[in-house]
Amino acid sequence: MKKRIGIITSGGDCAGLNATIRAIVHCAKLKYDWDVLGIARGGQGLMGEVDYRDLQVDFDGIDHMMLQMGGTILGTTTKGDPLAFKMPNGEVVDRSSEMARNYHALNLSGLIITGGDGSFKLMSEVARRGDMKIIGIPKTIDNDIGLTEALGFQTAVSVATEALDRLQPTAASHNRVMVLEVMGRDAGHIALNSGIAGGADIVLIPEIPFEMESVTNKIKSIMKTGRTFALIVVSESAKPKGGDALMVQYRDGSSRYGGIGNFLGAELNKIMDIETRVTVLGHVQRGGQPVAQDRVYAAAFGVRAVELLAEGKQNRMVAWRDREIIDVSIADAIATYQNVDLNGPLVRTARGLGICLGD
Repeated sequence: MKKRIGIITSGGDCAGLNATIRAIVHCAKLKYDWDVLGIARGGQGLMGEVDYRDLQVDFDGIDHMMLQMGGTILGTTTKGDPLAFKMPNGEVVDRSSEMARNYHALNLSGLIITGGDGSFKLMSEVARRGDMKIIGIPKTIDNDIGLTEALGFQTAVSVATEALDRLQPTAASHNRVMVLEVMGRDAGHIALNSGIAGGADIVLIPEIPFEMESVTNKIKSIMKTGRTFALIVVSESAKPKGGDALMVQYRDGSSRYGGIGNFLGAELNKIMDIETRVTVLGHVQRGGQPVAQDRVYAAAFGVRAVELLAEGKQNRMVAWRDREIIDVSIADAIATYQNVDLNGPLVRTARGLGICLGD
């Protein structure tokens, strides 16, 4: 029987997932003559009645257009822990055995999972219990997975930088302070990178609790030079010194970061005699066409993931480090959280440019 592997796109979507699917399918078919199945809805397609796409049958459609497409043709979800799955009646059940049973029923020789630390942790346990071979591909706009650069981050930074480029002329025209709130969860990589690239005056990240006095002093110093506007980038989980990050509560009981941009804008309006406007980018950072670097990562990650399965490897994550494509154990990857290094080159660069980091 011809060898068959599966693909899951799990967790939050990001730019480059479809390009990754394309790379996996092309490498599997052209290099190894394997069949590839795309498992639907972030792996939930392995629960209950199997839901998948035969991507070899659709091979002609897995073409260059996939490089340009945002989202994922397989669907994804950030909900539904297979080890503690909440059923419609409210009952919580372990559905990992269903996933393993369907994995083996499909005669899969391995499963490639695009995900972040949460997806890798869950699927590693499912694989351990069900004798499944998995390979991980790192994807998250937060870029917080250890030991690698992650798929989707470069596009998110590009979107945030473009937003700053568009906000600057309006800020200058109206003599305003523009506050741009970006994503990033507990890591400030998007804020710091886009702030440097987009010429921000102030960048606030979760790794450095900020003081309002530092922020207002920076704005005052700018105004003394004769410039009548300022640009601020703030990460969604940034917090004032001695305070907590702001959270938004949802009807389903979940909570997510949000509100720091509006908080900052309101505080500046109270403290200073200057107009302030706030833009919250939100999910705009996750959608749309991937930039070239994310397409390169997608290709390299997809090809190497297939090669690892061909080599008989399992429980490994492909990684991009020092201009090389390598692989590390999934356990090691999720054990190392990659937030902003306060002694690293980008923090030094920001300070060297006179960017206020709130401290």
